[in-house]
Amino acid sequence: MKSPVKVPEIALFEPSGYVTAANVLEFQEQLTNLVNQSRSVTFLVDMSRVEFLDSAGLMALVTAFRLAQSQEKSFNICSIPPSVKIIFELTQLDRVLSIFPSRADFDAVITLPQAA
Repeated sequence: MKSPVKVPEIALFEPSGYVTAANVLEFQEQLTNLVNQSRSVTFLVDMSRVEFLDSAGLMALVTAFRLAQSQEKSFNICSIPPSVKIIFELTQLDRVLSIFPSRADFDAVITLPQAA
């Protein structure tokens, strides 16, 4: 019988709406606080409710990614809408960041079956 491997708690961040230069400071602060203050070693940014992301928002994600890396934590992104995903592809950050098509895809990787 296979049972799931127990994984550490995952810190989840779910931004919504527009992430632009107009509100990026709040967005960046929330991400930074999450990485710095959470005991979790795995972070997931669920982008499913983000309607628009500009370069300032993208840089905030990259900054949080680097911060997590410096603390030996895993920083992941999932459920990026097609209209937002294009900015990741144009900047080729989709090749650098851990991006999952959906939350289910992320969960499938994090909760791996244990060998019997």
